Amino acid sequence: MKSARTALIATGCAAALLLSACGEEAGGKTVRADGTMAPGSELKVGERAVVPFSDAGKSGTIAITVKSVEIGPKEDLAKFKDKGEGSLPVYVRMVIENVGGTDLADTSVSVRAVDPNGKGTKVIMASGTAACKGETAPTTFTTPGATYETCDTEGVKEGGEVGGVSFGDGDYKDDPITWKK
Repeated sequence: MKSARTALIATGCAAALLLSACGEEAGGKTVRADGTMAPGSELKVGERAVVPFSDAGKSGTIAITVKSVEIGPKEDLAKFKDKGEGSLPVYVRMVIENVGGTDLADTSVSVRAVDPNGKGTKVIMASGTAACKGETAPTTFTTPGATYETCDTEGVKEGGEVGGVSFGDGDYKDDPITWKK
């Protein structure tokens, strides 16, 4: 009887440890039952977020890993002439992974630069620069585990600060996922 009770306690402890480990997935951020990141989650640059995704009439599940967020030199905006005046480019380098395995070729992932308080920088760049062109998903982005690297050009007013970036598409429109520097 005593050994059965000990085994039951040990099993209960193991189950509790397993459940607590599951709750800590993705650095303690909330992961939904389908394995995607909950809206409003905050991550650090370098952490991976699995999200439902749609673009160009295609949909699936992807993982976004923001690798770096850097302010570029003012000279990189020379091609924008007056439209770039008073702004600096923000280069967001990312790795995108096709988690679900659906055909997501020729889609594009966008993020937005945010200030240290998580608010938008109010500077939107319509296109990339020579230092950060922004690639669409290659034609081979159709299988589970397929990846590509891209760079998204965002902006900040001169003298402003960038605290990270947010992803606010689809499920995350009202409560984006944010990567903090």
